[in-house]
Amino acid sequence: MSDTTAGLLQTGLLLLALAVAYKPLGDHIAGVYSSERHLKGELVLYRLFRVNPESSQRWSTYALSVLAFSLVSVVFLYLLQRLQPLLPWDLGRGSVDPGTAFNTAVSFVTNTNWQSYVPEAVMGHGVQMFGLTVQNFLSGAVGLAVAVALVRGFTRAKTDRLGNFWVDLTRGTVRILLPLAFVFAIVLIALGVVQSLSAGIAVTSPDGSSSTLALAPAASQEAIKELGTNGGGIFNANSAHPFENPNSWSNLVEVFLLLVIPVAMPRAFGKLVGSHKQGYVLLSVMGALWAAMLAVSWLGETHPNGPAALLAGSAMEGKEQRFGLSLSSLFATSTTGTSTGAVNAMHDSFTGLGGGVPLVHMLFGEVSPGGVGTGLYGILVMAIIAMFLAGLMVGRTPEFLGKKLGRREVTCAAVAMLAMPAVVLLGTGAALVVPGTTDAMTNSGPHGLSEVLYAYASTGNNNGSAFGGLTVTGDWFQSSLGVAMLLGRFVPILAVLCLAGSLAAQPKVPVTAGTLPTTGLLFGSLLAGTVVLVAALTFVPALALGPIAEALA
Repeated sequence: MSDTTAGLLQTGLLLLALAVAYKPLGDHIAGVYSSERHLKGELVLYRLFRVNPESSQRWSTYALSVLAFSLVSVVFLYLLQRLQPLLPWDLGRGSVDPGTAFNTAVSFVTNTNWQSYVPEAVMGHGVQMFGLTVQNFLSGAVGLAVAVALVRGFTRAKTDRLGNFWVDLTRGTVRILLPLAFVFAIVLIALGVVQSLSAGIAVTSPDGSSSTLALAPAASQEAIKELGTNGGGIFNANSAHPFENPNSWSNLVEVFLLLVIPVAMPRAFGKLVGSHKQGYVLLSVMGALWAAMLAVSWLGETHPNGPAALLAGSAMEGKEQRFGLSLSSLFATSTTGTSTGAVNAMHDSFTGLGGGVPLVHMLFGEVSPGGVGTGLYGILVMAIIAMFLAGLMVGRTPEFLGKKLGRREVTCAAVAMLAMPAVVLLGTGAALVVPGTTDAMTNSGPHGLSEVLYAYASTGNNNGSAFGGLTVTGDWFQSSLGVAMLLGRFVPILAVLCLAGSLAAQPKVPVTAGTLPTTGLLFGSLLAGTVVLVAALTFVPALALGPIAEALA
């Protein structure tokens, strides 16, 4: 079977599986957050942590709960790493150094999962299971909670209450992420993904030399790593490692997992607001952007322009033979469109055009389809900006889903939208003038710039993937990238919750002849155009000096 045929077949199976899961999973998510019934296990947790599940919070209290929970999580994960020798299954790997521990704690709590260390050499199984895997669940559940709070802003009227963060966090973890991760961990084990508490296995090579292959409880972490759009690998090679992703079937399952919840969120949104057409138009925009990025990546990888690739006949350097060009492009496009960050190939080894796709896909704001929860509230923010632009063109106060978009609402949306570009561009600019950055770059010229830009785009978007050619273990990168993750995560969350509170306080306005419909091709085109236009106006100068210059060389 040719590489192209295999890629088309797997893409077709992927789309079929997502279509089958779209309705039942979306309806389940909507039911989880609209139900008034509490499970017995949830009630035990509420009593243990002294939470009143019947209470509802203002947006400011909801936001403080998110920040407080995240702060405690960062401190707890930091201490776990620093005290690693005291934990079971530490494998004798010692205490993690302060800079790496801080960066990693911030990374996993913000759903970024950026890794500046070699996991199988630094982290024992105890930290992996009790720290990193737990945060894979909780950081995804935080994203779901914020998205649902924004949806309640549209569905509620004349109230200052958005729900209870602790209830939303618990339900997202217990009713959505845990059951799905449990099932798919078993599926991955059946497909050959390793699940072991052993430190490693000794092997002998044909020349008689011996070495040890690291083992880990990979399947249980792999399932939630993809399902929660986290991306941090339990092995340094991530999903290119045969113990994490052994064959094309496991590759298909992993791409499905990182896409399935973000794809189902528009269905949940449509059900919660009482109009499935609203969900369909959001899904159409997400899908069109994803498909366009996949086509460009596939084209760039199958038509290389570098002398080495031309001589070799293909651009296979940095890619696994078992996946080839097409499945590497499929994984790269999906992981950077969903803020996952897992990789089955080295993005640094992609062609100029092919490598530019993961970078540009993140710079779209990761709304195609975006991360767990973050994709939905990201695309809704862009929808508000699109309606504001439409209102400017016709001289009418914009409306969206029965709510007027005044100065406060548009300001909140603008802050949420501009936080990421500010973090990425300011971070990249500052890094390029730091003396040690040149030594940290593997490449000079346009590709070297792309490496630095990619690092801040990845952390500022809470993605976590890396080009791989930039050494980020120095103090500057450990601290600055950690700050980029924090700002990229929590500034938009605060702006979105403020927006939700403002929307919930408004009364519903009736639909009139002057109301722009938001369920048709016109609105879908306006929304997609806004996403592309904002990214182009913000990042084209930087891209022109990096991947565009490399692709045209």
